[in-house]
Amino acid sequence: MKFGVVIFPGSNCDEDVIYVLEHIMGQEVVRLWHKDHDLKGVDFVVLPGGFSFGDYLRSGAIARFSPVMQEVIQFANKGGYVLGICNGFQILAEAGLVPGALLHNSTRKFICKNIYLKTETTNSLITSALDPDKILKIPIAHGEGNYFAEADVLKKLEDNDQILFRYCDEAGNITQDSNINGSLVNIAGVCNEKRNVFGMMPHPERAADSILGNQDGLGIFESILKTVNA
Repeated sequence: MKFGVVIFPGSNCDEDVIYVLEHIMGQEVVRLWHKDHDLKGVDFVVLPGGFSFGDYLRSGAIARFSPVMQEVIQFANKGGYVLGICNGFQILAEAGLVPGALLHNSTRKFICKNIYLKTETTNSLITSALDPDKILKIPIAHGEGNYFAEADVLKKLEDNDQILFRYCDEAGNITQDSNINGSLVNIAGVCNEKRNVFGMMPHPERAADSILGNQDGLGIFESILKTVNA
């Protein structure tokens, strides 16, 4: 499978994702610069975390208008797979490729720590190989991860099984105390209605290598390959 990782000015997790895809998953990866007008025949696009364009205006608001995003939008609209992680999720929301918006954390502080994550559905490319009963410990690092959507949008997400992950405690309880950034109903990740575009705030690429002492994020990458290669 051929992956394309988009790099914006300010991206800082691109090499992390590339390392996991190339060295751990054994996949072909191409680097896509934000000014590119060609996705180079990739099968799957990843928008990595970081601080694209310094997070000016709003996180992802400027990156959304990068030339490469016009290609990504067309790719997604034709059914191509796209995953946005952290800043990538923010860019997807700004581009209208996933529903909702990412607001400032309710604490108004940047949060960088391990959190617990509950898989809400296995009916998606990136969660298909995950065990819903296993609570994942995945790092977050963001200042604008507070997920918001209007009531009708939220109902649609619930009805269509588009909520991928929710913040929870170590035992899997979805509580206000475990809601690290104030996200609506603890939402940590969603997909679009066609189920080919995925956004999540936690960083699975930072929990996918045994040398880090945590491989809870590896299942997300395994899910992609298992489903596509099935």
